Amino acid sequence: MSDTNIFIDGAAGTTGLQIRERLEGRSGFTLITLDDAQRKDPAAKTQALNDADVVILCLPDDAARESVSLIRNDRTRVIDASTAHRVAEGWTYGLPEVIGRDVVAAATRISNPGCYPTGFLALIAPLVAGGAISSQALLTCNAVSGYSGGGKSMIADYEGEGVSPSAWSTYALTLAHKHVPEMQRHAGLAHRPIFAPSVAPVYSGMIVDVPIHAAQLAKGETVATLRERLATHYAGSAIITVGTHEAGTLSIELLADTDAMRLFVFGDASGEQFRLVAALDNLGKGASGAAVQSLNLITGRPETEGLRL
Repeated sequence: MSDTNIFIDGAAGTTGLQIRERLEGRSGFTLITLDDAQRKDPAAKTQALNDADVVILCLPDDAARESVSLIRNDRTRVIDASTAHRVAEGWTYGLPEVIGRDVVAAATRISNPGCYPTGFLALIAPLVAGGAISSQALLTCNAVSGYSGGGKSMIADYEGEGVSPSAWSTYALTLAHKHVPEMQRHAGLAHRPIFAPSVAPVYSGMIVDVPIHAAQLAKGETVATLRERLATHYAGSAIITVGTHEAGTLSIELLADTDAMRLFVFGDASGEQFRLVAALDNLGKGASGAAVQSLNLITGRPETEGLRL
């Protein structure tokens, strides 16, 4: 069996570098690489895109769309880590645990989920599909990420010489964050969730928190029933697990430097208020780890091969 030729378009960026690290030392893959001059040569880039069996795009949205347009064969499969195609027709959303492993494995065009939506959808999509949360629910999502989620520019803001960033910053105050459409669509929600993201002065890690009133849930739902629903949905997964947590805090770095995700359900003593929480790494299951997971599926390899679990 011949090797699968992989071209990472945008290999010098944070996500591209992390994907490459997860492929190092693995058999069955050959990386197509371009030097600095070739990366700026449209003909060389077009050749690489069409020579590859799988292209992984780690680019801004417009550049990702341009690269896809340069693929002129029906053989090359694409995993796009940008926002460009996450709700686009003809693209498969690359969250196998929610969309279906067989669906992702058969896809030719895969959009890598956003880091925040990965946590939100892992919590909410199974509960909406199972009737525990109505598709008409008005949901809020609070989340915090490590600063590496902002790419090279934000990393420089936090690590550059002489900088003194705020301990914590909230953003997307216009309520128009680019992740919201995929959160709504792939959760099966009729209404846009209110999304309140923030960034903390740690390199990587993520907490996604969905507070919800009992009135938003089906009658009779409790911490135990919600946890059981999620545990049943993710039974057998080596990547997404459902945990319990007795301490009063959760660290943003709980799953930093891994490709895993852990889900939690908390509630008050009266059973009237709940918090659904996902812990993951914005660079792991939230980005590079997810891309490699999809790559494994479409190339017939074990789903977790090369992942940090």
